[in-house]
Amino acid sequence: MQYKIHEVYSRPDDRTRLLALRDALLADGHSLDSIRYFTAPGRTELGGNHTDHQHGLVLAAAVDVDTLAAVAPNGTDRVRLWSEGFPPCSVSVDPARNGPAPQGSALSLLQGMVECFPWTAPVGLDIRASSTVLPGGGLSSSASFEVLLAEIFNVLWQGDALSPLKLAELGQRVENQWFGKPSGRLDQSASAVGGATFMDFADPDAPVVEKLELDLDKAGYALYIVNCGASHADLTGEYAAIPLELKQLCGCFGKSVLRQVPETEFWARLPELRRSCGDRAVLRAIHVFEENRRVLAMREALRARDFDRYLTLVRESGLSSWRYLQNVSPVGSDREQPMALTLALCEGLLAGKGACRVHGGGFAGTAQAYVPLEQAEDFRAKVEAVLGQGACQRRRVRAVGAAELRL
Repeated sequence: MQYKIHEVYSRPDDRTRLLALRDALLADGHSLDSIRYFTAPGRTELGGNHTDHQHGLVLAAAVDVDTLAAVAPNGTDRVRLWSEGFPPCSVSVDPARNGPAPQGSALSLLQGMVECFPWTAPVGLDIRASSTVLPGGGLSSSASFEVLLAEIFNVLWQGDALSPLKLAELGQRVENQWFGKPSGRLDQSASAVGGATFMDFADPDAPVVEKLELDLDKAGYALYIVNCGASHADLTGEYAAIPLELKQLCGCFGKSVLRQVPETEFWARLPELRRSCGDRAVLRAIHVFEENRRVLAMREALRARDFDRYLTLVRESGLSSWRYLQNVSPVGSDREQPMALTLALCEGLLAGKGACRVHGGGFAGTAQAYVPLEQAEDFRAKVEAVLGQGACQRRRVRAVGAAELRL
């Protein structure tokens, strides 16, 4: 089979990173001709905040940070992983020989992918990995890592037989069941497919994916991801509450996700839903209904190259997340509200131009800002004067998703 091998790197220093990973495998005794190279990008959510787990509509894009790996067969029945910043770990390709892995660890991701991957002839591998998708940076480091592992096994164990969307499905399964983080499939799909994409998860096992053109430089804007400086630690309950509350509300209709609930029936039964599920669940459902419509409008704006309309919808998405979805400040956080402060700072600096919104899961992590190119450097400097050096990172859309690389 002719593999899809790319010479596309996310950033200029990626070749240097790959050389370092290659040299580590050479030092382990592997031959140069046995080593293969792989990449999976981080992602940014463009629209559809918390809609994917409700089988909704999403706009997303792969971006120019990634997880890279150099890989070589090791002649054993084990997959061994060295990932920068994490303890080395290894698992057997025979699930019966693996003990339980602690959730939230690199080991849990590796073991989950090995055990759920539909392999036919696995061979032991040594994997040396490095990531610029930093944990807590809002660009989904776990999804990038999951999709990277899926692509490695896809090429080396299945002859590149699996589609990008199948890789995303495997990544989500590992995220939910082994890593212990409830999520939809947005993150993994954006990383696996690459570019800017519209996604419809009405049938999550066969999502509709459409590539879109998004040339921010041509539109005159820079995309910044702004780290509010707060940790995701101890916030799993806040994230999990959103799908749990929506599931309870959907249960009133005999459904499991909001995409299955007719909106007219939702509004007709509003008094009952308030009593049984509470106002916050109702408001969160309103956000999802409106956000799905907004994603369709955003897609049409990009198709029509109407970037002003697109930015208006970005602002509306951010306001809906703040007011209805309520994923900006954790419950009870009265003194420290870093995400709210970050959004207020970005709005003040933009002064009615561009747009900003809470990004991804919310509560902590990152905001997203579209900044006119002539303001870009001044915006970055003023944000970092408040939030710290490196808090405001410019990102560009990356056309290539998960792939094998040629060094």
